[in-house]
Amino acid sequence: MKVIQVNKWYYPHIGGVEKHVKDVAETLAPKVDMEVLVANNSRGRINETINGVKITRVPSWSVIRSAPFAPGFYSAIKQSSADIYHLHFPNPIGELAYLAAGAPGKLVLTYHCDIIRQKLLRRVYRPFLRKLLKRADTIMVSSPNIIKSSPWLQSVSEKCQVIPFGIDVKRFQLNDDISVQAKDIRESFRSPLILFLGRLIYYKGINFLIEAMKTVDAQLIIAGEGSLEHELQQQALELGISDRIHFIGSVSEKDLSAYYYASDLFVLPSTEESEAFGFVQLEAHTCGVPVVSTNLPTGVPYANLDKFTGLIVPPADSQSLASAINRLLKDDIFRHKLGKQAKKRAEDSFSLEAQGKAVLKIYRETLRSPGPGKQS
Repeated sequence: MKVIQVNKWYYPHIGGVEKHVKDVAETLAPKVDMEVLVANNSRGRINETINGVKITRVPSWSVIRSAPFAPGFYSAIKQSSADIYHLHFPNPIGELAYLAAGAPGKLVLTYHCDIIRQKLLRRVYRPFLRKLLKRADTIMVSSPNIIKSSPWLQSVSEKCQVIPFGIDVKRFQLNDDISVQAKDIRESFRSPLILFLGRLIYYKGINFLIEAMKTVDAQLIIAGEGSLEHELQQQALELGISDRIHFIGSVSEKDLSAYYYASDLFVLPSTEESEAFGFVQLEAHTCGVPVVSTNLPTGVPYANLDKFTGLIVPPADSQSLASAINRLLKDDIFRHKLGKQAKKRAEDSFSLEAQGKAVLKIYRETLRSPGPGKQS
């Protein structure tokens, strides 16, 4: 069985979807002939193999609204041959290239989220999205919430299957080195310690978290980079709390676990449906850290269960955010209970092995199905 995954970007590009594509590719590479087709971050084409996965990066002429303008997707798909094309939506240029190329084989579509912010693109792209969904043999989503909330998926719900994202639990296991590093982090920043990790972009809602920190007696680490970094630093300065808000840039894979274990809780204050799942919640849970996140109509509250693995608050509500954070910081017993339950749920329900088995089952069932299989 040959599978070609098509996405905007691939590792080492940072992002939840990119991590998911990498995890699926590397987990299933020993079982299927797996290739990944993505855009390069320059005008050169790269063919390489990473951890046993063949990667093709087609030239990108520019980046528009976080999406690559990479016409090379078309020729790459046109010249390819696969039993299954596994597309990750939204990726308009890749999806248009797939439809135009008329590639044979089955189509599996992972629908991560609706197109939210780009209203003009949404209107223009509407007929192509309808065609793509009609063409798809199987549509995978990370939670049932996405099927219920998306106006596009309701009419094709019979094609949809819920496959929760998986996490490499072993990578986050506590050892002596991580314990020492976590202790050093706590001593450096002082406790209680709150962690946010992610890109500093509009839908993450970090401005509401900084606003909430006015009434939270704790230190906040903001780990990540993005276009809003200066604006957020200025906000903290104007609120007079810049001494408690620490912008540390990107955290390496090697140091990631230590920052989770050093933290009393993790906060994901996202405000838009572009936050399809919030994979970092699972990373925090795997380290036994409860999460405060928002009640978006996506996979976010599915990954973080209210009052079981953390607390859920309304989006874009700094007062509710502060209240939830203070509740967990002031109630050690409740916080530790949530952290323990979160760790067990992550290990039991969100392992890479479970995700790999589920996706492979989808591939096999899709190949056996009498669906479209060929574009018309």
